[in-house]
Amino acid sequence: MNNCIIKNSRNTNSAPKNHLSTQTVAFSHYNNISAQLPLDPKTGNIVIGGIKEQAKQCLSNIKSIVESIGHVMDDLVKINIFVKEIEDIKIIDEIYTSFFDNSLPTRTVVAVAALPISDALVQMDALLSNGEGTTPQKPCALLKVSRNTVDAPLMNESTQTVAFSHYNNLSAQLPIDPLTGKLIDGGVEEQTKQCFNNIKAILKSIGHVTADIVKTTIYIKNIRDVDTVNDICNQFFYDYIPARTIVKATDLPMEALVQIDVVVSHGDGTPPQLPEDSRFIVIEASNTDKAPKSSYSHTVAFSHYNHLSGQLPIIPETGKIISDNITEQTEQCFNNIKSIIESVEHVMDDIVKVNIQLKNIDDLDIVNEIYVQYFKNALPARTIIGVSSIPMRALIQVDAVVSNCEGTPPQNKCYKLT
Repeated sequence: MNNCIIKNSRNTNSAPKNHLSTQTVAFSHYNNISAQLPLDPKTGNIVIGGIKEQAKQCLSNIKSIVESIGHVMDDLVKINIFVKEIEDIKIIDEIYTSFFDNSLPTRTVVAVAALPISDALVQMDALLSNGEGTTPQKPCALLKVSRNTVDAPLMNESTQTVAFSHYNNLSAQLPIDPLTGKLIDGGVEEQTKQCFNNIKAILKSIGHVTADIVKTTIYIKNIRDVDTVNDICNQFFYDYIPARTIVKATDLPMEALVQIDVVVSHGDGTPPQLPEDSRFIVIEASNTDKAPKSSYSHTVAFSHYNHLSGQLPIIPETGKIISDNITEQTEQCFNNIKSIIESVEHVMDDIVKVNIQLKNIDDLDIVNEIYVQYFKNALPARTIIGVSSIPMRALIQVDAVVSNCEGTPPQNKCYKLT
């Protein structure tokens, strides 16, 4: 591990523990919280009841983790909600806002094919602001900046963009006309353009542009649309294309064909963080020949984080899937992740969050046996979902977020400890 990276990996007995992940992993000014299933932490069993009871348990588990490290729910900047049935979000929303006192975090909602426990109807993960920082980062006051613009669709259950420190997290954007509040007419091409037009409107409202995006996550209904969606997305960027992950959704809100969320560099920071002159902000996009080539960046660093693109089990030299065996595919995905991380002079233990998509959720035990071999110390926070298909007919896809102690100009380094 890079000897200036001091992650803060913590668990509490007040939330379900998993020996294959850490409940919350903090680095610099953010905490990454593992996906929470509707498990009673005392019994380890799924709570009795339907979607409302399960959603309440997920949120209660997140709240317990948040409070165990001296935070409150209003410190959350992002929540991702994975449901088995998209219509269940209406019931979830009946209790969702009661967990917050002030402005709501940004949010992504998606229906997926499967969750790690078969009886689970919902799973949630979260990103938390971390004003105290991690050694040797200096603490800063917790002052989130939550903003909306009428030029993009407004939602009662989320804020369009929430900034803290030197990142903005946007709520996932659907292909909604902000004037009518309805889905636009047309197919996936028109819908993808509308998603990005909404993203551009939000960015413009806060003085940013698409070139400030460091990571895009694209949820699509039909995997056959992936090439079309990728081509349109690339049109919104110029010589720099951010890291990217494609997720096959079983369903999306409002029966949309596509939904896009983004993470944005935020040089202006939030008080009392000092603004950085945008002319000198450097986003470090990096690629390596030791990982499969794509039309987007392997990893994008800004400030004290690296965001990696979703990695398929592709052999870099051939551009083909290694085999149809889940063991070999899992090893290849993590070898690709490892190659990217090592190409920017980091190690696997610098990862703070891992996201895994599985074609067959029953493969999870095999994946777990391989997964733990890639880490020597405390395991990262983690989210696992089952999807009905993955690009190139793969069985697994993995992306990650990596701590970045060296920062990017004009950020100061996290100085090495002696």
